[in-house]
Amino acid sequence: MRVTEPAEEWPAILTWRAHDVPRMESVRVQLSGKRIKAYGRIVAAATSSHPAFSTSYDLVTDETGATKRLSLTMTLAERERQLSIARDEEGMWLVRDHQNQTSRAAFEGALDVDVVFSPFFNALPIRRTGLYQRAESLELPVVYVRLPELTVELETISYTSTGSKEISLKSPVAETTITVDDDGFILDYPGLAERI
Repeated sequence: MRVTEPAEEWPAILTWRAHDVPRMESVRVQLSGKRIKAYGRIVAAATSSHPAFSTSYDLVTDETGATKRLSLTMTLAERERQLSIARDEEGMWLVRDHQNQTSRAAFEGALDVDVVFSPFFNALPIRRTGLYQRAESLELPVVYVRLPELTVELETISYTSTGSKEISLKSPVAETTITVDDDGFILDYPGLAERI
């Protein structure tokens, strides 16, 4: 069942179910203008491409919608690891990995974080740029987190909107057309997940 209701009441809990694999994501979202506070979890059973895992995350953006801080905890059967990503006042990203090693990088001026397997994180640049409200094409650098490895790298994601609720997306793992709600959050991401 796909959600077709108009805008959510905030705060809200948004939940997605993967199309073809046993995986879900649920996130509590608080909005204040473009500012987002979110606490969520991705739970995945083992598949041919990854082991069973659970990832919880805590995200805060600034008043423009740009990511300020993301903390992730990755739980596998044999261990738990943490990753922390924060953007400072100079626009530099500080990444503290599971070995407590900290690195600092510009990531080509990225303002958004994306997490593989997560429809929620795709909404960050869409909402920040207002792409769900107008026709435009954008290529945006993102700080990209791969799960379950917890690796962080620079990737570029392309978005093309015609001003409707459908946005074409090209990322490291997909080339598809996603559907968003009136607030810019993903309703359906073909090949990944749909909101339930």
